Amino acid sequence: MGAAERSPGRTAVVVGGGISGLLAARELARAGVSTTVLEASREWGGCVGSHVVGGLTLDSGAESFATRSSAVADLAAELGLAAEIVAPNPGGAWVQLPDGPRELPRTGVLGIPANPWDPEVRRSLGTLGSLRASLDALLPASIGTGRGDTSVSALVRARMGRRVLERLVAPVVGGVHSADPAVLDVDMVAPGLRAGIRQHGSLAAAVAAQRRGAPGAPGSGAGDRAPGPALQKAGSAVAGLRGGMHTLISALLADLRDRGVTLLSSKRADTVERTAGGWRVRSGDRDYDAGLLVVAVEGPAAVGLLSGALPEVASRRPAAGPDVSLVTLVVDLPELDSAPRGTGILVAPQSPGIAAKALTHATAKWRWLAEQAAPGTHVLRLSYGRGPRPANGSAPEPRTDAELFDAALQDASALLAVPVQAGSVQAWDVVRWSGALPFASLGHKRRVAEVREICAADGTLAVVGGWLSGNGLAAIVADTPKVLRTLLA
Repeated sequence: MGAAERSPGRTAVVVGGGISGLLAARELARAGVSTTVLEASREWGGCVGSHVVGGLTLDSGAESFATRSSAVADLAAELGLAAEIVAPNPGGAWVQLPDGPRELPRTGVLGIPANPWDPEVRRSLGTLGSLRASLDALLPASIGTGRGDTSVSALVRARMGRRVLERLVAPVVGGVHSADPAVLDVDMVAPGLRAGIRQHGSLAAAVAAQRRGAPGAPGSGAGDRAPGPALQKAGSAVAGLRGGMHTLISALLADLRDRGVTLLSSKRADTVERTAGGWRVRSGDRDYDAGLLVVAVEGPAAVGLLSGALPEVASRRPAAGPDVSLVTLVVDLPELDSAPRGTGILVAPQSPGIAAKALTHATAKWRWLAEQAAPGTHVLRLSYGRGPRPANGSAPEPRTDAELFDAALQDASALLAVPVQAGSVQAWDVVRWSGALPFASLGHKRRVAEVREICAADGTLAVVGGWLSGNGLAAIVADTPKVLRTLLA
């Protein structure tokens, strides 16, 4: 048995070196707590990472953040990056429907429109679809707002109808959450929306109120979901950092080192147990003892680590997130200079022959990236991993790198209406995220509240991460410091 690295006392161990773990370590260090962070992989930042493709340093996960709150912008400013915050180009995004591409309305939350008669909405829904959606204003506010768990699908279908669900909401939810809206808890992925219906009388009015309430431009938070490609989606007001979101992690790591935080990569936490003075984390043949423990890994792993010390959390294990693959292509295609699909395109699940759930045209979205790339060079990010697909002729889910590359060429060609052939590809890469995207299934919000109550009652333990706060940088950056301040108090 290896010697303990720290004696219990005013010390802390953080398990997990993703964005939530690093933020937790920062709060601990600011409070004078001697802190060690253990990260299982060799890389820091989790889904806010980077890779080099074709000589360009690109985001390998999240590439923007939602501006529905100032949390991420405030953090960037504290880390000296305020001047690097940039807005995306105003081209907007599209949606691929079974009957062809349409401009994606910008007036919604999760694709739910604030105005069913908006011209962009009506072009996607048709007159009958907009008419059905407008009946939402005549329905009692009680429909879809009861006390029980409600899925995104059930709420939208009840209030606005099938066409809104299939043609607007399903593409956005699939692109953001890699899931069927029928299994997602609306209170987790769109907090406050059902309360807004009760307050304002309709779903459309609740969406409009959420958009008005966001600082700056309104947003739903769809833009910063990782690791799927972030688009200027319906209702998502987003911003980025010049050079990529991964520069936030570099600045955060530098800040932690300046504060004396011990950062240990390639250190997987094998077990967690209580000690007389607090907690002991075993990693390989080493023990790390501390008075405080923060677990900042994905939900199933967090519950697995804590089940021995806190048996009552074992029954609250969340479902594993979907496996997502991100294919990045750097192509020499001057034909894409016109940005035929704006900043990118989401794919409705019913669209036949397309395996991707979304495509981001990164050089069309970010001016700084277009300036770094050579003339005629474009960066395309295609995301895969929607889960089970309808039996309607949709392309099968590619698995191997070779299959993903071939699928990316085929899908990019179809979605952009420009042939993207292997000969035009200068470089490409595949990044895989296994279960990294929190899966907010029905009842997830209730289970999260129970887990937090159990952990908070201990007084020396905090559990943080997107599976608890809600996925997306804005949610994580806002939530993690609050949890740590409660622990330190």
